[in-house]
Amino acid sequence: MRSPDLALLRQLSANSEIYRDPLAHIDWHALDCSGFWLPEPALSLYGLAEYATLSADVKRRLSHYEFVNVMCCGLWLERAFLQRVSRRLDAQLPRVEYEFFLHELREEAGHSLMFLKAIRASGLALPEDAWQAPRLANWLARHALAAGAAFWLAMVIGEDVPDKFNRYVRSEPAAVHPTIAQICTLHVIDEARHIAAARSRLEAALRQRPGWRRAALTPVMNLLLRQIVEVFYLPPARFYELAGLTHGRWWRAMAANNATHRHFVAQQLAPTLRMLEGYGLKPKL
Repeated sequence: MRSPDLALLRQLSANSEIYRDPLAHIDWHALDCSGFWLPEPALSLYGLAEYATLSADVKRRLSHYEFVNVMCCGLWLERAFLQRVSRRLDAQLPRVEYEFFLHELREEAGHSLMFLKAIRASGLALPEDAWQAPRLANWLARHALAAGAAFWLAMVIGEDVPDKFNRYVRSEPAAVHPTIAQICTLHVIDEARHIAAARSRLEAALRQRPGWRRAALTPVMNLLLRQIVEVFYLPPARFYELAGLTHGRWWRAMAANNATHRHFVAQQLAPTLRMLEGYGLKPKL
C-alpha cells in the first residue's frame, strides 16, 4: 500500500487544532419545532399534488423527520468509520497519520454526539427500531479491508453525499431553523477535511489497481451509491407516520416516484458523480 500524503495530513491536522465542540458551540436552547428544519424543495413529497393539500403543521413536522433521517444516516456512517479507523491506531503508523486519525475520530465522535443531542433536544419521538442501515453498504463499511480501495470508496461516497446536501441547506438560511443551519455549517467545516483525506487515500489505492481491477469496482460502487442515496433521501415509512401521515408505506412509495424530488436529488448528486467519473469509474444510479 502506498504511503498516505503526509504533507496533506499534517496540514489537515493543523486546521483541526482549534476544535469546535458542537455540544458547546451550538445554541441548543434555541432548537424547537416551530419552523422548518429543511427547505421545502428538499422534502421528499414536495412537488406532488398531495403535498399541496397537507397542513402547514404536517409539512413542518415532515421537515423535522426528514432531517432526523439525515442525522440517523450520519450516526450510522460515523459509527462505522469510528469502529474501523480506531482499530488502525497502531504504534507502527507514521506519527503524522496517527495524529490525523485522532483529530478525525474526535470530530466524528463530536458529530455523532451533536446528532444525538439534536434528536433529544427536539423532543421528537423516535422509536429505537425506526431506522435501519442498508445491508450492502453496512456490510462494506464494516468488513471491507480498511486500507483498500473499496473501503475508502465507501467512505468518500458516505461523506460526500451528505456534504453536498448540507451545503445546499446552508445556502438557504432563511428557509430553515437557525440551529439546524448551525449543525449543517459545523458539519461542512469538519467534513471538508475528512473528505480531502479520504479522497487522498482512495486515489492512492486506485493507483495500485490495474485497469481491470478498477473497472471491477464499478458494480460494487453503484450498488453502494444507490443504497446510500436511497436511505439518505428517502426516509423509512415509519417516519412519514411519525410526521402525522397515515399509511407510511403509501407515502414513501409516492416519494420514491416523485419526479420533482428525483430531479432535486440528481442536482445534489451531480458533483459527487463527476468526482467519481474523474477516477475512471462509471457511476450510475
